[in-house]
Amino acid sequence: MAEQKKGNAPEQDLNQILKNRREKLKNLQEAGKDPFLITKYDVTHHSAEIKDHYDELEGKEVSVAGRLMFKRVMGKASFCNVQDLEGSIQIYVARDSIGEELYKDFKKYDIGDIIGARGEVFKTKTGEITIHASEMTLLSKSLQVLPEKYHGLTNTDLRYRQRYVDLIMSPESKETFIKRSQIIREIRRFLDDRGFIEVETPMLVSNAGGAAAKPFETHYNALDEDVKLRISLELYLKRLIVGGLERVYEIGRVFRNEGVDTRHNPEFTLMELYQAYTDYEGMMELTESMFRHLAETVCGGTTITYGGTEIDLGSPFARMTMVEAVKKYSGVDFDAIHTDDEAKAVAKEHNIEFEKWNTKGEIEELFFDEYCEKELIQPTFIMDHPLAVSPLTKKKPSDPEKVERFELFINSWEMCNAYSELNDPIDQRERFAAQDAAFAAGNEEANHTDEDFLNALEIGMPPTGGIGYGIDRLVMLLTDSAAIRDVLFFPTLKSLDKQ
Repeated sequence: MAEQKKGNAPEQDLNQILKNRREKLKNLQEAGKDPFLITKYDVTHHSAEIKDHYDELEGKEVSVAGRLMFKRVMGKASFCNVQDLEGSIQIYVARDSIGEELYKDFKKYDIGDIIGARGEVFKTKTGEITIHASEMTLLSKSLQVLPEKYHGLTNTDLRYRQRYVDLIMSPESKETFIKRSQIIREIRRFLDDRGFIEVETPMLVSNAGGAAAKPFETHYNALDEDVKLRISLELYLKRLIVGGLERVYEIGRVFRNEGVDTRHNPEFTLMELYQAYTDYEGMMELTESMFRHLAETVCGGTTITYGGTEIDLGSPFARMTMVEAVKKYSGVDFDAIHTDDEAKAVAKEHNIEFEKWNTKGEIEELFFDEYCEKELIQPTFIMDHPLAVSPLTKKKPSDPEKVERFELFINSWEMCNAYSELNDPIDQRERFAAQDAAFAAGNEEANHTDEDFLNALEIGMPPTGGIGYGIDRLVMLLTDSAAIRDVLFFPTLKSLDKQ
């Protein structure tokens, strides 16, 4: 392990180590043992499988492959550890078992090399499950040096830039990403069991609608047209509902030209689903059932822990209107406010910053953001948003200033956003016109009129419930991860040459 202790060595020592590794590769190539010419290796088992089924495998031959993470040479016999997808396993390497030439080669292996080992399974005197090697094969030569074992990749920025090293050195990081895959698989299973079909819609669009966000813009050379990267999946999925596909969903990347923080990345994974002949109440039932299913299948129970706080996903989720929440946590009753000017006056009294074009409904949402979100730790549906902040949502028949919309909050985070979808093309055109006016007044996140979507609504869309989930934030919650960068393999980072 002398080499692993070079983590704090002078730069010239590291340069010598790197030089030595290249010389070893050159010597192997000259001897006709170039590891990069090997195209495959027969792996019969992984480390955890051998440990879990030791009683069946004791004395039997297995072959494993992975990264050399530890090596201790002791004369005619040595020990090493190989790390694979499932963990690591010890290999006992004896000169008399693999032959003098192979043993001589083995002693020159470096930490980080990819190796294959074949041999019989046994337990050492200390009870450690081990493979007694009859054959060792160098499959790939590592020309770089891994971080020192007991400190790992401590530079957070470097962890994100070199995720491949982070996955090698951090079992917790690898487990997070494996669990991410399990979460997405279970989402698909849950929706497929409910009769949904998975679809794909365009990423390059002429009108990036469906959400309040600033898009990335690019140019399509073949058509000589400016296009945008999608900010939402909504408008195309609704077209499919019009076409008669009654239950659809898509899990895909969307792009929003916004800031980066612990919960936001400009490129992220969104899932949206739409179900004909239901409303936002149906979406609440689906959401509650799906979150419970994910907790049970991925986390092993409906009570999870995030940052030391227990979160109960097994009990019925709380429900509160946005007006009720704002009144409870700020003391302001927006049902008693009737004009935009009154709302702006109240905002000034409470030091809530707003823009000149903001309406009463938009200021109510600003109050909610300031006073309420941080209070919503246990699962809570916030319902019946203002019409002004919901341009694609059906009005409440009992109160046309509000819409049939909800957001689910857990751990103070917005986890999803759902509507009873607006299917009245005349009303939708008026809403788009209001959004166009807001954009003209300076709101860069406003929607724009989408004539083809309006045409689809005129063809006729059934009553529909729809919802969007931020998959990355959901993974953060279920893996107890502190930042969105911890659940994205390759998060957005500023280029090193720009720093």
